[in-house]
Amino acid sequence: MNPTNRTVVVTGIGATTPLGGDSATTWEGLLAGRSGVKPLEGERFAELPVRIAAPVAVDPADVLPRPLLRKLDRSAQLALIAAREAWADAGFTAKAGEDTSVSPERLGTVVASGIGGVTTLLDQYDVLREKGARRVSPHTVPMLMPNSPSANVGLEVNAQAGVHTPVSACASGAEAIGYAYEMIRSGRADVVVAGGTEAAIHPLPVAAFASMMAMSKNNDEPTTASRPYDKARDGFVLGEGAGIVILESAEHAARRGARVYCEVLGQGLSADSHHIAQPEPTGRGIAAALQNLLDTTDLKPAEVVHLNAHATSTPQGDAAEIKALRKVLGDDLDHVAVSATKSMTGHLLGGAGGIETVATVLALHHRTAPPTINVDDLDEDIDADIVRDEPRALPEGSIAAINNSFGFGGHNVVLALRTV
Repeated sequence: MNPTNRTVVVTGIGATTPLGGDSATTWEGLLAGRSGVKPLEGERFAELPVRIAAPVAVDPADVLPRPLLRKLDRSAQLALIAAREAWADAGFTAKAGEDTSVSPERLGTVVASGIGGVTTLLDQYDVLREKGARRVSPHTVPMLMPNSPSANVGLEVNAQAGVHTPVSACASGAEAIGYAYEMIRSGRADVVVAGGTEAAIHPLPVAAFASMMAMSKNNDEPTTASRPYDKARDGFVLGEGAGIVILESAEHAARRGARVYCEVLGQGLSADSHHIAQPEPTGRGIAAALQNLLDTTDLKPAEVVHLNAHATSTPQGDAAEIKALRKVLGDDLDHVAVSATKSMTGHLLGGAGGIETVATVLALHHRTAPPTINVDDLDEDIDADIVRDEPRALPEGSIAAINNSFGFGGHNVVLALRTV
């Protein structure tokens, strides 16, 4: 086999989300159409225009030992929890080298965050102001670094082929998985732990997003605030969590007898070059990313039966994504079951691509598309088959699915997966 053109598969998944502390409970929550959005408690949120968010269902303090919690920003804590689940799910019993089925020199990590250790930065600044320089934690810099989640996951599994952190706003998690795919396909690694994480539920980021008019202000009905494609949608709801996948060359997976969820076909990339925060209204950049995917893989539009959409619940963004899909897929979009899982998890920013890739893997594995909730009055501009309220069975045979992720700055990442 050509070492620079290797088949890449998914052999493990892990997650901690607003719907559950692992991938299984998260999947159950998605199929049940359960919202993880809640009111934000406490004085520091009381005067904000937005007082709702989607925190993780299981606090890291209930999972990780206290000494480790003190050394890791919350974003790294969530990444480590999801990575541990994914690593075990892939069948590894110890870190690389101790588990002899994977060599440290052939193992990498690519774990992304859109904002990084923002809560550490803000909290330690409060410590500096209120208690003085001597009380600032010596762990502050390693905690706030955007590469901290990837580095700590790398330390956990003994990854020596490379530890990377692409930062591309809300496309970061998907871009990390695409980067991991390229690491394996190019022959630089046999196994890569990849995904995204985010933990930015803090008054400053919430206030800042609210000032941009990007977030829903439906404080009185939190569970219905995230409503992609609905006429009444008024912005996203901030969520937190992490989603991790184990990517592996098919040859390496077969050699160790690993269970395979699906194949990773490839990625499509583009940039809008339109605005630092606003989506390009015609979907031009999204269409370019999707076309790039089709041009660089053997994926045929007729194979695509499911799509986990970026669909953040913003008026402009949701419509632009559907326009792009229709432009590239044409009539083939009619047989694509479109799910918008942010209706339940909220928007996890840099963690979104990770969690939604996990959801897409499970959709193919179980041949079931999760529903989109809160679509009470479908926008007439949404020219696509939206899976609403109830899960939908996907066809038998060889099928493919797409996961879309887009970010401030005009980043567009489209990932494609196929059953094996």
